[in-house]
Amino acid sequence: MAIIMISRGTFSGGKAVAEGLAEQLHYPCVSTEILGDAAEEFHVPEEKLNAALSEPPKVWRRNPGRRIAHMNFVRAVLLKRASGGNLVYHGTAGHLLLKDISHVLRIRVVADREYRVKAAMNKEKVDRPGAIDIIAKLDRKAAAWAQDLYGIDLQDPALYDMVLNLENMSIASAISLVAHMADLPDFKPTPASYEALENLRLGSLVWAELTKNRHTKNTDVRVSAEAGIVTVTGKAGSHKIIDLIPFIAGEVAGVKEVKNEVGIGSDWIW
Repeated sequence: MAIIMISRGTFSGGKAVAEGLAEQLHYPCVSTEILGDAAEEFHVPEEKLNAALSEPPKVWRRNPGRRIAHMNFVRAVLLKRASGGNLVYHGTAGHLLLKDISHVLRIRVVADREYRVKAAMNKEKVDRPGAIDIIAKLDRKAAAWAQDLYGIDLQDPALYDMVLNLENMSIASAISLVAHMADLPDFKPTPASYEALENLRLGSLVWAELTKNRHTKNTDVRVSAEAGIVTVTGKAGSHKIIDLIPFIAGEVAGVKEVKNEVGIGSDWIW
């Protein structure tokens, strides 16, 4: 089993690497369609989920809790896919949404400016200045998002297990390298990594259920899980809502116990 997260700079060739890798390994390949799955399962417009994964801080300044909850909807669906077996994902923020899982292989694909400009010109049907402008705007947007939400620089190589530069490397060579790396014992699942993935999946699913439930959807909560024991922290508008949390969380398959540490505080509004 291998879970491979491809982080790609704009017009850097990461999509081609991900799709070619999935074809070679006979793995399912997932990208933006995960947003449609999450929108259908949790009844949230797809454009709102996309905004949570891409829009800069100012869009969410008034309701930061909403962005976190929307990101969790996407993570819950991604974890469902990942827990089913082998996977190549090249959508937004996969290496961040599934962090701290040792058998998740995190790859960054980059390319030099000329490669990116030519790719943008071909895809967007614009001239060279237009391509440069598009790349600059998208890079600024991605950098602001990552810095605001995670306090990181997406270009930091320490975030990845390998960074591939396509300036002097073919896509075929990049695919070969990642396929070899995925087969190394360092990235094989272990009982501990399976448990970590299951804990993340269960916590994310409980959080999603609380967020979509009509009684608790305006609470600002976070959820963690360990061996079936779920801990819910955060704020809610009333004791009545707080008392409902264990019942809603307890209905999720796999939950053995709910520790309710939610206090009274201001709700955030959808």
